[in-house]
Amino acid sequence: MSQTPCNPEIKRALEESPETNTEDGSANGPMPSNYLILSIFSCFCPAYPVNIVAFVFSIMALNSYNDGDLEGSRRLGRNALYVSIASIIIGLLVIATYCFVHFSTHAV
Repeated sequence: MSQTPCNPEIKRALEESPETNTEDGSANGPMPSNYLILSIFSCFCPAYPVNIVAFVFSIMALNSYNDGDLEGSRRLGRNALYVSIASIIIGLLVIATYCFVHFSTHAV
């Protein structure tokens, strides 16, 4: 006849089991901004190499947070913000230049 383990042994085995691990990653603190929406919005501006770099920085910030690197996520998110703003400004300058050239050369 088999002998059942006593209660402390069962409790210790259950506590060490990966299924009972209830940590949800909130020990890292609040998630820093990765500016994903802004970088997606900047992809509609006609500054294609720059806005793709902003999108990549944003995704890298998200992946860095998921890996537990909070400081790296903040740094990459800040870079995504700066590059997204630069992309939007460049895109607006390209649009303004195009409109200026178009309407100044096609005058009636």
